[in-house]
Order: sequence, then C-alpha cells, then structure tokens
Amino acid sequence: MNPFESRIARSRREFLTTSASGLGGIALGSMLAEDGVLNAATAKDPAEFARLKPHHDAKAKACIFIFMAGAPSHLDLFDPKPKLNELHGQKLPKEVLDRARFAFIKPDTATLLGSPRKWTKHGQSGMEFSDLLPNLGSCADDILMVRSLHSEEFNHHPGQLMMQCGVSRFGMPTMGSWLNYGLGSPSRNLPGYVVLTAGRGSSGGSTLWQSGFLPSKYAGVLFRNQGEPVLNLKNPDGLPPELQRAGLDAIKDLNQQRYQEVHDPEIASRIANYELANRMQTAAPELVELSGESKSTLEMYGVGRPEPEGSGFRGTLPGLPTYDTFARNCLLARRMVERGVRFINIIHASWDQHSELDKNHGYNAGAVDQPIAALIKDLKQRGLLDSTMVVWGAEFGRTPLGENRPGRNANTGRDHHPFCFTTLLAGGGLKGGMVYGETDEIGWDVVDKPVHINDLHATMLHQFGLDHLKLTYRFQGRDFRLTDVGGKVIDDWIA
Repeated sequence: MNPFESRIARSRREFLTTSASGLGGIALGSMLAEDGVLNAATAKDPAEFARLKPHHDAKAKACIFIFMAGAPSHLDLFDPKPKLNELHGQKLPKEVLDRARFAFIKPDTATLLGSPRKWTKHGQSGMEFSDLLPNLGSCADDILMVRSLHSEEFNHHPGQLMMQCGVSRFGMPTMGSWLNYGLGSPSRNLPGYVVLTAGRGSSGGSTLWQSGFLPSKYAGVLFRNQGEPVLNLKNPDGLPPELQRAGLDAIKDLNQQRYQEVHDPEIASRIANYELANRMQTAAPELVELSGESKSTLEMYGVGRPEPEGSGFRGTLPGLPTYDTFARNCLLARRMVERGVRFINIIHASWDQHSELDKNHGYNAGAVDQPIAALIKDLKQRGLLDSTMVVWGAEFGRTPLGENRPGRNANTGRDHHPFCFTTLLAGGGLKGGMVYGETDEIGWDVVDKPVHINDLHATMLHQFGLDHLKLTYRFQGRDFRLTDVGGKVIDDWIA
C-alpha cells in the first residue's frame, strides 16, 4: 500500500485521535529540536516522535565503528597460535579441507602458514596483542576482545554487507541507519550518521552506509578528506545568506504542500536534509578545523605523521596519505561524539593481504594502532568512554593456510576465512580487560562461545536501550530488523 492509500484507509476516529495527540507531540518535538535532542524532521512527525523511545535504560549514546575493510589476520594480530608455528608447512587433513570453501586457495597443495609475530601480554588482564599493535595493547584493560566471531560470507562485498547490515543482501539498512531510526539524532547541526574513509577504498563502497528501505535521512553522510567536508555544502559565490534562506523557505513550502497530499516519508526526509545542510554550512567547517586542539592531542593521535619511507604499499592513494588521514579521522570522531553525532563509521581499506602479509599488515597496523589507542584514551580521560562504544570490526579473518594461488609467491599471504575472527569493543557499558571465546589450536574454527555477527549487533543495540527484536520496519509485507531472523544479546559482555 502506498503512503497516500494508507492515509485514506484510516478511520475518522483514528485520524482524530492521531491529530489530537499529534499537535502536542509536534509542539514538544519542536522544543526538543531547538535543544538539539531531536532533529527537525523527527519533531514534525508525531508518529515518529512517539516511536523514538528506548525500550530500556541505555548505557551507550554514541558508537564509533572502525571498519577494517579487507579483513585483517586474527592470527597475526589478536589470536596467538604456537601450534600453528609448529605445524608450519604441513597439510590439513582432507576431511577438514573438504568442508571448507576458499576464495583463491587450491586445497590440494595448501599448507599451513605460521606467524612471525611476537606476542606480549598487556595490562592487569594479561590480554595478548602482537608486536604490530603495541599502542592498542596499552588499552587492554578497557577492551573486550571477542575471538570467536564467525560469518557465512567468504567474499569481501557480501561479508562487508553482513557486518554493516546484518545480512549480505543489497538494499538493506546499515547499523548506523537502524540506530538513528530507532533513537533519532541528538545533534541539531550535524548528521546523526557520518562516514569517514582512509586508504584506497573498500570493495563495498557506498553500500556500506546506505539507508536501504528506511527513509533517506537515515543514510550515512560521507565527509571528505580534502576540500569541503561535504560536497556542495558551500554557498555558490555571490549568493547572500538571506537569498539562500528565502530559496530554502520556498522549496520547503512546496515540499510541505506535496507532503500533505501524498504523505510520502521521502518528502519529509528531503525537507529535513535541506534544513540540516543549511545548518551544516557553519557546523561542518568548524568541526574539521583542528587548530583549536592542543599540540599534545594532535601528537597523541599522530596527526601530521608522514607515510613510512619505502613502504611501497598500494593501500594509499596519491595526495591522500593514509597515516595522517586515519589519525585525523579518529580525532574527528571524538569531536563528532562531543557534538552529538550518534554513529561514526571510520572505514579503512585495505587489509586484503593475499601476498606479502608481513609487510602489508605492518603498514596497515602502523596506520591505525596509534590513533585508535589515542581515541580510546582521549574518550576515557574526557569522561566519554562509558557512553561511547568503540568497535574494531572486519568482514572475516584470514586462513591458517598460506595463499597458493598460481602466479603468486607461495605462502606469503592468507586467504579469506569466515569460520572465526576477532572483534574488539571498548566503552558503551561493556566489560574491559576480557577475552571472550576461543578458537582451536591453529585458528581454524571456534571451539568455545561462538558469536555470530547478528549476536554482535543485538548486543550493541541492547547497550543503546534497543531490543533488536522490537526495532523493526515493515517493508514489502515483512517486518525487517538489523539482526534478520537471528541474534541474541550476550549478557557476559555487559558490565
């Protein structure tokens, strides 16, 4: 049923009831919007205003989801396997290989690949990190390390959709969209969902921050690394602010007239986006201007770091150095949290090391280790970590087997591995200094406390006061949710 037909189908009594309660909702919503509690579009929609209530008390208010597109190797960063080193060069039993599915590995000739990494226990918890992540290791007692995540998807784009959307299909809302749909945006002058990127770009592209069938105002807004923070945000030369305001008011009146006729939620989204863009003309440039940050803060994050000499890695783009860009993104994420942005997605690509894993993981880890550790420590010392969830995630892990694809140097990289991988979480009311789950002695399978991506999402939503079973949206005759038809809250994670 289209929006207009749905409107006609309402009974007179239902219409009067909705109208009577709606006027008060509009008035209250308008006041809350002025205080930055709800966005303007939300305040004008009584039904949506009534929906924007958590299902239970929330511990988290914001999420910084750091997505390591391309899939880091859990075996070289988070999950030490001495037995794998002992078995280096040996083959796996045929019964194990027969039930596996690979992107590129040729099972008949594949052999195990040990890790050259050195491992250190950190903090009072004794959590182990490889020598590639010394700074992140210093945050061990604030980190929940989940070693038992698993997925069904073994190729990048489906796997990235699974991690971001809860399912591996196109056209589905991402977790940032679901979170803002469920709670609204606390920020009046910035989007509730912002995307920052570093590196050469993920294979998933903009599908990783889409709103899907949710109204478009819930889509992620990509902030650029150079020039205007948001494309076309700046006024054209010669257009005075008062003339722009008059034009926006005229467009708003026309859109509202059309909305009253057809009640299409996309028209409400269009009105809200125009108004938000107008307010962002001042807020966005102020946000990305880092001159007000102290020298010690900039140095802590690594802002201005040069690219390592002789890295020769294809993970960066000309004119956009990954090391400096990623550091700035982490600092911007903290500044966005302070300004009420609900969900910040930092996407860094690519960790897809089918060859030269040691060299290329060294480059990537060097890019992200210092800034992420600085972000966690900075949030904590500002009193924001308890209410801000920081997540390190990827689409899957890497195989204990070496890459043996024809034309590649044998056993210098690892293939895709969805059967087990590691995710890190900090803050947002979750336990720190805890390792959850266990993989087998070579890092092939989960052997204790398996965690599906839908379980991760269910627990994240729970910390925001949302029941993943109740956060639904009816589309094409079905109630959809982030966790699809699965997912459970993992109570052991909750502080």
